[in-house]
Parts: sequence; C-alpha cells; structure tokens
Amino acid sequence: MAITLYDLCGRDERLRFSPYCWRVRMALAHKGLEYTTVPWRFLYKEALAFADYDKVPVLTDGDTVVTDSFEIMRYLDKAYPANPVLGEGVSYQRVHFFKLYIERSVTPALFRTVALDLLAAIHPDDRAYFRETREARFGMRLEDVNNPEQGRAQLKKMLAPVRDQLRSSPFLDGEAPSGADYLLFGSMMWAYTVSLEPLVDANDPVDEWFKRMLEVHEAVAGKAITIRDL
Repeated sequence: MAITLYDLCGRDERLRFSPYCWRVRMALAHKGLEYTTVPWRFLYKEALAFADYDKVPVLTDGDTVVTDSFEIMRYLDKAYPANPVLGEGVSYQRVHFFKLYIERSVTPALFRTVALDLLAAIHPDDRAYFRETREARFGMRLEDVNNPEQGRAQLKKMLAPVRDQLRSSPFLDGEAPSGADYLLFGSMMWAYTVSLEPLVDANDPVDEWFKRMLEVHEAVAGKAITIRDL
C-alpha cells in the first residue's frame, strides 16, 4: 500500500518545519518505509476534509487514514511491527510520559526562542492566521512572546534530565534512536529549520546528540532544507 504524509510547508514549499511532522518522518525512516509527502499550509483546511481533521500530520496508508503524530507513530508500530518505535506496555507508558514532558516543557521554551523567526518562515498568506491563533493562545503579541535569551535559559533548565541521560548513552533510547529521540528531535528540528538562533551551548550533550540525529537514517534530517539554504 502507498503511504502518503501531509506535511506542513513554509514560504518555500521545500521548507518543512512542523515538529509533529518531523516525528512521523523520523518514525517512517526508522522503519525503512517509503512514502510521498503532500505539502500543506495552515489555510488549506479543505485539503484535509477527507480526514475530518484540520491540521497536519495526516497519514494515509491505502484506505487507512490516521491523524495526530503520536497516533500515527503508534499505527506504524501496529501495521509494521518490525523495528518498533514506541513499543508496548511499560515502554509505551514511558514514551507517552516523555511526549507530555516535551509538549508542556520543552516546546514552549523553543517557541519563545524562535517565535518571530517562525513567523517569517511561514508563507506570507498564512502569517495573519498564525499570528492571530498563537497570540490568542499566549494572551500577548508574538513580539512579546519572542525572547531568545529567556527561551534558551528556560530550555537549558528543561533539558537538564535529558542532558544527564545523554552523558551515559548516545541516544535517549540507548545505543540507537527510537521513540523518545524522535519526540524531542521533532521539536528541536522545528526550531533549527526556521532559525539561526543557537538552541543549546556548543559541546553540550544535547548539541552532540542533535548532530548525531541529523545523520541517522541516511541523514534524512541532515539533508532537509532549512532557513540556511534559502
């Protein structure tokens, strides 16, 4: 069956920056699955009507439609059980907890670091929508949310347990990357693709891990177009 991923794009169609889509892209690479992508923008709601959903990622696998990045990762484990990404039982519970930690602690710090760079990376036709929805979420203007120095300080604090883990293993999931790595990497890749702001200190264990993640699975992430290439 043919797998298709509906994937968020920016002002250049080649610029793919969604943290949730990067989770799925890494999971697909982990399993060695071939797929095609359909570029999608924030205002293309009608393009996802078939999924009864209004945001990406959306994955189709033949007649199967799956929404939400974590549910897609879980679907891939069930449909293609070789090389599990999330696992089952205790493994699944732990990676689900890590998902919540990333979304509630790490991602907000990253957003504060790159908010205005993210706005600039979005297609001009989508910027008013993005500004309106995000400012409603934060209760302030994006210019007031954006504070790279505070964002990095918050991120450094939030990543302390990750940093300690990476001192004893090359990846969060051990000797090779898997679900926990892809969850964090998706958010880090989100900021990396749209901004030149340094996210962590050079030679920090997280920085070294990120460089390794860019090279895994035949450098699927390392070969991606970023703001540096535009």
